[in-house]
Amino acid sequence: MNGALLRRWLWRTAFTCNGGLRVEGAVPDGPCVVVANHSSHADTAALLAALPARGRPVVAAAADYWFAGRLRSLACRSLVAGFPVRRGGGGSADLARAVQLLEQGRIVVVFPEGTRSRDGRVGEFRSGAARIAGKAGVPLQPVTIHGTSEVLPVHGRVRRGRVLVRFCRPVHDLETAHNIIKGDIS
Repeated sequence: MNGALLRRWLWRTAFTCNGGLRVEGAVPDGPCVVVANHSSHADTAALLAALPARGRPVVAAAADYWFAGRLRSLACRSLVAGFPVRRGGGGSADLARAVQLLEQGRIVVVFPEGTRSRDGRVGEFRSGAARIAGKAGVPLQPVTIHGTSEVLPVHGRVRRGRVLVRFCRPVHDLETAHNIIKGDIS
């Protein structure tokens, strides 16, 4: 079993045991940059459970948090196929490496807010996701995630609950993606 398929099975099983996961819509065939709202560490798991394993999804993860220590780095790489992106300078160079992954036909997940929302509102998007999508010539795939902040609140413990992952129509600019996500979350 390949890594992407194993991760999809793991996270689908976890959500099934914890209250359920509903997926609406689908990603286009081929590579794309998935952009989603971010309110919980469970968002990544929900996306990996919903995305097709054939796209071998990889996730841009905060280098200062997920790659600060050997154990956390190993967990991030193994459980979510994470790659480090610096938030405080140099992140553009880190995201540029994602272009190669897109050229290999992979799906790249980016949380363009750069951090988790503390109040449920969608923050401003940083431009990295749009830059790599444009450079690779692939669409941005807006996704809204509902319920993860209740399942795994910031600084909280896991609770039972149902999660919804909604794939919206692919777009080619970040402002449109932001408006779609913000409109679906409000």
